[in-house]
Amino acid sequence: MGKLEDAIAGSGFPASMPSVPDLTLREKVACAARILANNGYALDVAGHITAMRPDGNMWCTPYGLWWREVSASDIIVLSPTGEVLEGQWDVTPAIYIHTELHKSRPDAEVIIHNHPYYGSLLSTMHVKPRIIDQQACMFDEDIALFDEYTGGVDDAEGGEYLAQQISSSTAIILANHGVLIVGESIEQATCRATNFERTCRLNFDAMQLGEISHEVPKEHRSLLKKSLNSFSVDYYWGGEIRKIIENYPSVLK
Repeated sequence: MGKLEDAIAGSGFPASMPSVPDLTLREKVACAARILANNGYALDVAGHITAMRPDGNMWCTPYGLWWREVSASDIIVLSPTGEVLEGQWDVTPAIYIHTELHKSRPDAEVIIHNHPYYGSLLSTMHVKPRIIDQQACMFDEDIALFDEYTGGVDDAEGGEYLAQQISSSTAIILANHGVLIVGESIEQATCRATNFERTCRLNFDAMQLGEISHEVPKEHRSLLKKSLNSFSVDYYWGGEIRKIIENYPSVLK
């Protein structure tokens, strides 16, 4: 096996890798919001992150705060149907995007929704990005386009319909709306969100230069997809989390 295959088979980490703080899931959700906001992913008070808890309830970012100002103590607890069980804040009216997808997808431990610029730009064009660079292989055969605008998803029926339409995809363009990201952990979902926005930006920029005619060859995508969704996630999260805690220590309060 080559170096990449060896890394995937093992831990993939050198002994000297910088340490990563040991955080609770609630703290990770708050940090994810700050990390994404810091990367230009958030739009004022729009957007929501949910993470499943072992008890069947979920952590959720509060409705009314910008992601750039969210701290761990602001993260609320929701029931499986979206009622606030703990916390001082309200829940987004669009919580049904999350509740119904969590119910239908065992892999949907974490769901991130927001309106990042380039993902939203492609959503206005009803276009899903193509796999034109190796980083985009993270999403090979996992990108969906929800090709209709149904208004706000503000009831369980609308959330169930959306979940049915996107099937097992992990990155979804919501036409005339924004982007939805699914992950098995907060680390993976956050990494996917930032990488998907980069993928959308590369696609749009490439469109401006002419028709996209070259994609990453199929035979190279599978291995890259596996590595980008596994140990590369931990490298990404480690770097981002150390930076966000150093610059914004109040995120853990």
